[in-house]
Amino acid sequence: MAKITVFDIDKKEVGERDLADAVFNDDVKGYLIHDMVRYQLAKKRQGTAKTKGRSEVSGGGKKPYRQKGTGNARQGTMRAPNFVGGGTVFGPTPRDYTFKLNRKVKKAALRSALSARYKEEKLTVLNGLKFETISTKGFAAVLSRFELGKTLVVIDRPEPTVELSARNLPGVKVLRAEGVNVYDIMKYPNLVLTEAAVAQLEGALAS
Repeated sequence: MAKITVFDIDKKEVGERDLADAVFNDDVKGYLIHDMVRYQLAKKRQGTAKTKGRSEVSGGGKKPYRQKGTGNARQGTMRAPNFVGGGTVFGPTPRDYTFKLNRKVKKAALRSALSARYKEEKLTVLNGLKFETISTKGFAAVLSRFELGKTLVVIDRPEPTVELSARNLPGVKVLRAEGVNVYDIMKYPNLVLTEAAVAQLEGALAS
């Protein structure tokens, strides 16, 4: 079973914790991570892009000039795509970009992402993370002690002072354990988990 050192917010070692191999020391399958990131980004797309075809643009009801004798190519309407102000050929129409991924694939992708951070030694576990008051400076100081840049912080339950303290820090995001996802794990090079969050993730992903 994988092991990791547990720190407090002052970067003092307070113990060691076993990590479930099935969750944090699994094979890193890049293709699953790739599929899951595509899935998440596709779900975010609005799919509202729309252009007008020749039947939808205004005007053009009359034949612009007679069929023969003008020396010009024959035309039936000024709203044809070859004229300025005409309709668009094969332009985008509203569509749904989402596609299906099985639940097992989603869980396997999340295990791969977590395992990647553990194997890269970019995973930090804290025994807890709480602030008495909202303090952006205090949150920044914690990250500075661990020499962390862009960081995803995962807590186990709602902590308004923690979440609000991180709100104005660039390159920092706080999520609750139930909201952990592959896209955010891959977006932020460093991952910080509380011990309670580790337990929640192991409970959700071990099977």
